[in-house]
Parts: sequence; C-alpha cells; structure tokens
Amino acid sequence: MPAVFVLIWSTGFIVARYGMPHAPPMKFLVVRYMLSMACFLPWIMLARVKWPASRSQWAHLALTGIFMHAGYLGGVWAAVKAGMGSGLSALIVGLQPVLTAVWLSASGGRIAARQWAGLGLGFIGLVLVVSRKFGQGGEADWLNLSLAVGALFSITIGTLYQKRFVAPCDVRTANVVQLGAAFLVTLPLALLEVEVMNWNGELAGALAWSVLALTLGGSSLLYLLIQRGAAASVTSLMYLVPPSTAVLAWLLFAEPITAVTIAGTVLTAVGVALVVRQPRSA
Repeated sequence: MPAVFVLIWSTGFIVARYGMPHAPPMKFLVVRYMLSMACFLPWIMLARVKWPASRSQWAHLALTGIFMHAGYLGGVWAAVKAGMGSGLSALIVGLQPVLTAVWLSASGGRIAARQWAGLGLGFIGLVLVVSRKFGQGGEADWLNLSLAVGALFSITIGTLYQKRFVAPCDVRTANVVQLGAAFLVTLPLALLEVEVMNWNGELAGALAWSVLALTLGGSSLLYLLIQRGAAASVTSLMYLVPPSTAVLAWLLFAEPITAVTIAGTVLTAVGVALVVRQPRSA
C-alpha cells in the first residue's frame, strides 16, 4: 500500500503540467471535488456504509479536508499556475517529514535517533534529486513560494490533526465529508477567478486522473496510512515523491535523469527505510 500511494501521489505534479495551462487552479479543483463526491456517494449508498456517528467527528473530518484538500492542493496547484516548476514545488512540500518530526519532538513525541538519521538522509537525497531546479531563472518568486509553503504547512497540520483527533471510520464517507468542506472553502475563490476552463483532451485527461487516481486512490490511501501508522513514518513516504516524479517525467516527457538524481533516489530510499522500520523486539 505505501508503494502504491507514492506512485499515485507522484503523478499529481505531472498532472499539473497537463492541466494548469488550460484552467485556473481553483475552478479546476472545484470541479474535481464535485466529480469525486459524485463517485463516492453512489458507492456509499450501494454498500450501505455508515456515516460518522457524532457531530464532533464531522467537524474534525471537515477541518482535515480544509487543510489536506483545499489548503494543500490549492497551494500546490496555484503555485504551479503561477510559474513554479514541479520539481521545486515537490521539494518544498517534501519538507513535510522534517516539519512533522520537529513538531512531534517539540510537543513531547518520541523520535528515535535512527529516525532522525533517516530524516536527514531523506532530506539530503531530496535536495539532490531536485537541485537542478534551483538553477532555472524566474521559476520562483514571492507569490508562488508563499503558495507552496502554505501547501506544506496545510498538509502537515492536516496530517497531525487527523492522527490526533479523527476516529477510525469508513474511508469513503470520510472522503466525502473532507471533500465537501474543501469544496465550500474553494468555491468562493473559484468564483473570483477571471480565467475560464479551456476544455480539451489534456484538461479532460488531467481531470479524470485527478478524480479517479489522485482523489479516489491517493487521498483514500493517505487517510488509511495515517489511521494505521505513526505520523512521522507516514509523512516520511513523501520523501519518495520527488524522485518518483523525476522518473515519471523522464518516461513521459523525456526529461533526463542524471547521476545526481540516481544518488539522491538511493539516499532517499535508505532514509525512508530507517524511519519506517520497526525496532526489533527483545
């Protein structure tokens, strides 16, 4: 399941390359949220899945939806639309494991020395993989940098909040509540966008993949991983997203993979293994 999650999540940055030239980010996300809910609701009714039992759980799920969908996706897609490359946006969001570990440590959570070493190796590998993106002039400015950093904080807060406050419930109903909250927050921003959606094959394909793979697949897997694993271990998987994105970009767009990319990928894989490996019992 973690390997499938990394592969699916990595395609989000690739999809942005197809979709963002043809649509404003908030309008795209509003349509994505609506279509995703339209897929989940019949599935819920046919399977007779129970909804969250308490109002507090609805509120907790809604808040995580605002952070992990509206805040994270809105920030990343708006940053890409504003000119930031996929590699640089992946690097910034890839800082999530470090931010999570620092927060857990500051709040009294226990991060083992082995895990700190893994986080450090993962970060070094991550920087190596996308280091060439820093040399491209005009790729980053204060606007898109702020949007990407906002996305980083949103998914980090959402992950920690969900692990702390959201009780286990069916992933399908949880997704609908989260998507509904994200839709309500994103809709006013979409209405302010002047640009219209230019429907064509690339936009339709990007939207279909975003709904079927990224939301129904990736977001559902992330929800399950957070419920079943420690926050530091789950977020460490994000370290594998930029290297995976580099490989996908090479396959789809013929972007070269250098020796630095390979070295960074190896370091990242070792770092993640150190973080997620369970200690041996005595």
